[in-house]
Amino acid sequence: MPEIHDLRSALEFLKTQQGQLLETDTEVDPDAEISGVYRHVGSGGTVARPTKEGPAMVFNNVKGFPDARVAIGLLASRKRVASLIGMNAQYLGIEMGRKLQRTIAPTMIKEDRHIDCQEVVHRAIDPDFDLRKIVPAPTNTPEDAGPYITMGLGMGTDPENGTSDVTIHRFCIESKDTLGMWITPGSRHLGAFFDKYKALDQDMPISISIGLDPAVYMCAGFEAPTTPLGYNELQIAGAMRGRPVELANCVTIPEKCIANSEYVIEGYLSKSDTVREDVNTNTGKAMPEFPGYTGDAKPALPVVHVTAVTHREHPIMQSCIGPSHEHVSMAGIPTEASIYKMVEAAIPGRLLNVHAAPCGGGKFVAILQFKKSSKNDEGRQRNAALLAFSAFSELKHVFLVDPDVDIFDMSDVMWAMTTRFQADRDIITIPGAHCHVLDPSNDPKFDPSIREHGIACKAVFDCTVPYDMQDDFHRCHFLEIDEEKWAAELHA
Repeated sequence: MPEIHDLRSALEFLKTQQGQLLETDTEVDPDAEISGVYRHVGSGGTVARPTKEGPAMVFNNVKGFPDARVAIGLLASRKRVASLIGMNAQYLGIEMGRKLQRTIAPTMIKEDRHIDCQEVVHRAIDPDFDLRKIVPAPTNTPEDAGPYITMGLGMGTDPENGTSDVTIHRFCIESKDTLGMWITPGSRHLGAFFDKYKALDQDMPISISIGLDPAVYMCAGFEAPTTPLGYNELQIAGAMRGRPVELANCVTIPEKCIANSEYVIEGYLSKSDTVREDVNTNTGKAMPEFPGYTGDAKPALPVVHVTAVTHREHPIMQSCIGPSHEHVSMAGIPTEASIYKMVEAAIPGRLLNVHAAPCGGGKFVAILQFKKSSKNDEGRQRNAALLAFSAFSELKHVFLVDPDVDIFDMSDVMWAMTTRFQADRDIITIPGAHCHVLDPSNDPKFDPSIREHGIACKAVFDCTVPYDMQDDFHRCHFLEIDEEKWAAELHA
């Protein structure tokens, strides 16, 4: 496994991997141009075409920020994620799930150790303090509400029992010392902590760590029930690296941060203050979200009053495009792990693999590869689909396929749906279930039968062959060739 412990070592590793990192010295404007360029280079996901899977990028010449660089797309490729965390690309979800069995808790950095993220300190009490001049956060499109921190790992503490947790959120820079923070209703642990602070009539200390070891970002995508409230996902990253994630005390608030971050923003999430997300642009838009649409600006986001920004010398801002494959990786691979873990516990040995497909942004669509070993397994594939919905509540569609179907090739999945599926018997619908508020079709305006925004009809598409008919559905058998003999041609 590569020796990676932070963003910089990850980038150095990618330099050794052919075609996995592209650096440029051409001046780039952080206002929409970074994402505009990367859309063509390697964004993928649900981004409007043309786009593709390609290398990660580092912009070395960022307009207005002579001392900083911007990295984007490190996780925008399943193959690249696998190489960065030392796992098999095909079975990433299963292998990550196994790390849940033996986790390693984060630890405080030793007092005599250098704290990378605090090499430079900017305090909000300084007269020239301005987030907009310190943090090179890009906008994704010209109509965004403002510069967004899209790879900010928020860390907070439960005021009742002192347990800490981390969650990725989007933060819009609203002024020289304030951020607007979007908390998806009912699904983020920091949101639960925040509710407790508000009940106590207190502001919530929060740190936002940016520019991290890819393993940290990958573990942050786990959600309940796999990681319940109070479960600090950093312990999964510890298991993935075989060593604890190191934390440091913040300089202006009673909270911790990740010690080797490129940037840390410190502040208090206000118990009462809110801000209209597009207060600076009046576009009515927020930013591109993972389903592939630009979201509406929220009328009243909770405000983070920033008390300090700390960062490394010559820092690297890490960013992502909301609908890119990078979101698919961070959200989807933990989803795969959660689904496999739950199904394997209930129906061992039948679920061969899971893929949280890019078309669903890593959250809405899962493809389950299920093996029926006897006539008694008929119907169990549908039980597996129901368990998948339990493992990840935001899931909307589950496709069930046989072992001979490539779950990473949507053309193959659609072939199975075309030749092994009858709509009047193989669709199982679950109407009136809560899915995700960012799906624009989950709204009463789309269908009057939907009672509240965020409610949808979940569906299972059973594209598996009935066990007693398997002999009638064999795929064409081609000659097995000598791959060594044809190595040059196969790898051309």
